[in-house]
Amino acid sequence: MTRLFRTIEQLREWRVEQLINKNIVGFVPTMGALHQGHLKLVEQSLRESNKTVVSIFVNPAQFAPHEDLDTYPRTLEGDLSQLRRLSNDITVFTPSTTQMYPTGIEQDTHKQTGAFIEMANLSDKMEGISRPTFFRGVATVVTKLFNVVQPDLAFFGQKDIQQALILRRMCKDLLVQYPTPGNLRISPTARDPVSHLALSSRNAYLSEEQRSQVAPLLYKALQAGKQAYESGVTCRQDILHATTQHTTHAQQQGAKMDYIQLNDASSFKVVDSVGNNGAILSAAMYVGDTRLIDNVLLGMSV
Repeated sequence: MTRLFRTIEQLREWRVEQLINKNIVGFVPTMGALHQGHLKLVEQSLRESNKTVVSIFVNPAQFAPHEDLDTYPRTLEGDLSQLRRLSNDITVFTPSTTQMYPTGIEQDTHKQTGAFIEMANLSDKMEGISRPTFFRGVATVVTKLFNVVQPDLAFFGQKDIQQALILRRMCKDLLVQYPTPGNLRISPTARDPVSHLALSSRNAYLSEEQRSQVAPLLYKALQAGKQAYESGVTCRQDILHATTQHTTHAQQQGAKMDYIQLNDASSFKVVDSVGNNGAILSAAMYVGDTRLIDNVLLGMSV
């Protein structure tokens, strides 16, 4: 039977039972509006763990005041139905904002007081250039969730590659035991089987034409860059040049490129070429008002 816990106290009581029974607990943190990408992470946790926890919490701290907190999809009943179809032994944690931020939370970071997690010189690069407060909010809420769930294993998707790598670094720097850095798993991006668009809850904002004709051009651009690398090209300018046919086409279709860039996987600094440690080729693009992100890995794995 799927268990639904709404309070930290309930989940902690359950977690003690798992410790006593020596069960390996896997954890998939989400903001709900579950899609096949989330479900693949849950399936991975079910395979590798004795017990699986899925959290559903739309975290206000990772949304800037001008972003889509109020309109972000909230589909709890549908999410629960999808999880039940996977297994009758999933623990779902749906805390309130008051549970997660007992002293309150402001979206405007200048108005926030209290404890937050800062990832210095990491959260201001790549995605952080466009979303300067995002990783502060993510690192803070995930730390809270790790403190509550105390997972042996945690599962994240490659679509949010910088987020996953920052969280792995956070676990290392803060000596987190549940999970250890090596037990924070990063799984390949789940994609639409036809268009190869990276699955995202925000895809629900797209019209059918945007979803089938415009949005997939982001991944096509990244794939063109990856193909250039695999043919022997390592220079950043040449790799980015290989993407321009598709990024130009996307812009002709009304999309707006936020960025497309080649970055180091540890420092997230822009690199001039792909070295022995590989690099991340990532991009963000607006289709209408919807911001999409994606990435490919060049000469490396996670």
